[in-house]
Amino acid sequence: MPTTTAAPPPTRPRDPRLDVFRGLGMFIIMIAHVPWNTWSNWIPARFGFSDATEMFVFMSGMASAIAFGRVFDAQGFGVGTARVAQRIWQVYWVHVAVFLTIAALVAAMGPMPFGDKTYMQQLNLVPFFENTATNLIGFLTLTYVPNYFDILPMYLVILALMPIVLVLARVHVGVALGFVAVLWLAAQVRLLDLPAEPWSDRTWFFNPFGWQLCFFLGFFWMRGDIPAPRLDSPKLLALAILVLVASFPLAYWPLFLAVEPLEAIRGEIGVLITKTRFGILRLVHFLALAYVALWIVERWGGLVRNAAARVVAKVGQQSLAVFATGLVVSRLAGMYLDHAGRETLTYAIANVSGIAILIATAYLVGWFKSSPWKAKADKPAPAARQAPAPAE
Repeated sequence: MPTTTAAPPPTRPRDPRLDVFRGLGMFIIMIAHVPWNTWSNWIPARFGFSDATEMFVFMSGMASAIAFGRVFDAQGFGVGTARVAQRIWQVYWVHVAVFLTIAALVAAMGPMPFGDKTYMQQLNLVPFFENTATNLIGFLTLTYVPNYFDILPMYLVILALMPIVLVLARVHVGVALGFVAVLWLAAQVRLLDLPAEPWSDRTWFFNPFGWQLCFFLGFFWMRGDIPAPRLDSPKLLALAILVLVASFPLAYWPLFLAVEPLEAIRGEIGVLITKTRFGILRLVHFLALAYVALWIVERWGGLVRNAAARVVAKVGQQSLAVFATGLVVSRLAGMYLDHAGRETLTYAIANVSGIAILIATAYLVGWFKSSPWKAKADKPAPAARQAPAPAE
C-alpha cells in the first residue's frame, strides 16, 4: 500500500491588528522617553491609567503565543524551552548593547547646556562611572538596574516564567492562570520585589511578577484559552466607554492637580494604579481601551490595512530592534532639544525624525532578516559560454 503523509496544518494568516498596534506602541514609547517632550502630553497615558507599556507587554504575550507556544505544542517542552532560552539570550545582549551605547553617549556629551547638571546625572549613572568595576558586574547580573534601562530586564524574567506556566497549562489552563494570579498578588503585597542597586532599597521600577499578568493574559488570549469578548455587544461597549470616561479626571494631570478632591482620591487609589507592580485599575483601563479600539477597527478595517498602516505594521514586526533604537533616539532627541531650543518647530523636528528613524530601522532589520544574499546564492550559476569552434 502506498504511504501517505498528512498535510501540514494551514498557516494562520498574520493578524494586521497585532502588528499595527505594536507599531503604534513603539512610536508612543519613543515619544514618551524624550525628556520634557510636549508631544508626550497627547499620548494615551495622559488620559487614563494605562499607557504604551501595557500595549507592549500584552501584545508581546500575543506574539509569544505565536512564536513560542506553537513550538511547545509541536516539538515538546525541551525544544520549546530552548527556543525561549534563545530569545532570552537575544534580549539580554540587546539590553547590554543599549546600556553601553547610551552610557558612552552621555559620557561624551558632558554638561547640559543649562544649569550645572550633566547628562550622566540626568540618567543617574554617576554611581556606575564612579565605581564601574563593581557596578558593571551588578549590571550584567541584573542586580544593578538603572531606571531608564528597566523594561528589558522585566521582559527577561517574564520569558523565563513561560516554560513553568506552559507546564502548568498542560495540567489545566486554570492552574496556569491561577499561578499567574498568585504571582501578581504576591507582587502587590511586595513579597517579590527585586533590588535595583546594592546601596539603597530601590527596587526594579517594573516588577516582572506584577507585569507578567498582562503578558500571560495576552498569551492565553491569543491561544484561544481565554475567550475573546464579542464586539457586537452594546453593553460591553458602553461599559468600556464608562471606564475610560471615569478614569479621565483621575489621570489627566492638569485636572486632578487643579481639583483638590480629585488629587486626594488619586492618592487613595495609588496602590491600584501603581505602574511598578501593575495595579489592577491599569489592567481594567487597558482592557476597556483595547475593546473600544477593536470595536472601531472591526467596523473600519481599512484603518489597519491602508498604506500608512502597512508602514506602522512593519515597525510592529521588528519590535525588539525598534524598541532598542527608540531608547537611543529618545536621548539624542532630548539632547537636540536642549541645544536647539524647545520651540514648536524643534519639537516637530525631534519627534518626526525619531519616528522616521524607527521606520527606517524596521525596514532595514526586515531586509537583513530576509537574507537577500541567500536568494542569490541559491540561484544556479549561469552556464559557461563555449568558445566558437575555429574555422576550418
